[in-house]
Amino acid sequence: MPGERPVLYESFDDRFRTGRCMNGDEGLEVLYTGCRWAEGPVYLPAWRQLIWSDIPNDRMLRWEEETGSVSVFRHSAGHTNGNTLDLEGRLVTCEQGNRRVTRTEHDGTITVLADRWQGKRLNSPNDATVKSDGSIWFSDPDFGITSDYEGYRAQSEIGSNNVYRIDPATGRVTLAADGFGAPNGLVFSPDERQLYVSDTGAGFIRVFDVRDDGTLSDGSVFAAAGARTAARFDNLRFDADGRLWAAAMADGVHCYDPDGTLIGRLNVPETVANISWGSAKRNRLFIAAETSLYSLVMGVTGTHPTGPGRRPWLGPAR
Repeated sequence: MPGERPVLYESFDDRFRTGRCMNGDEGLEVLYTGCRWAEGPVYLPAWRQLIWSDIPNDRMLRWEEETGSVSVFRHSAGHTNGNTLDLEGRLVTCEQGNRRVTRTEHDGTITVLADRWQGKRLNSPNDATVKSDGSIWFSDPDFGITSDYEGYRAQSEIGSNNVYRIDPATGRVTLAADGFGAPNGLVFSPDERQLYVSDTGAGFIRVFDVRDDGTLSDGSVFAAAGARTAARFDNLRFDADGRLWAAAMADGVHCYDPDGTLIGRLNVPETVANISWGSAKRNRLFIAAETSLYSLVMGVTGTHPTGPGRRPWLGPAR
């Protein structure tokens, strides 16, 4: 009927309800609209701000939680895609157009962390996650070099789409895993014994055991598009109870039990690219979807992005 609110929470398994996944706001809050392709939200607790990317417009935007205002954080941003925080609360950014991973220092200067592997230019770094030992792991598909829309059209020098690790002591970039169609979102399990990677090109999420030498085992399939969904997975996040939440692009936000069962879904009116937990209790889910940034205060709590039990550096007192 006209005026009816679309169903936000869709349950496929009773665990979605009993796990408090359906508690919280009854509708999505639109924080901003006007992007061409919103991506990479990350919450900065010291400043109560959210930074996210607008890739085709080559800018990063900033939302102020206290006032609700939105401003440009960085323009001519290298067609930035994914963002995260390191163990000191510094912004780690995948610059898709500049084909590099960078860190924004506390004084605002930018340090290049990775732009080559074995002397060859990276394709277009997409998303990154930080382990509690300080190592940075990132995906490198070719999205930013296939056209000029989200980067600069070019040939791949590496010839494959891989996941890499940046050593925290030496800065050396090493291959962690290959054999992907298009690796995209990646996140460590709460105990860091496994790394989950979405393969947008293949239509599934793979899970790898993390070896002591910084390499990954052959990844098994954790979740795949099937009869219930034709999802193409993007980035991934865990909640504090071990459930995996996945940006499923045209199919909303998926919620998976630790055993791999799809137990529920959040229906979003635009194509979802990226999700991130934030706010003081980390119970606010931020959703970057096509032209807009949404949020949803929920009954579940997200894990911190900087390793098990770790809280990011909160910065100087305001």
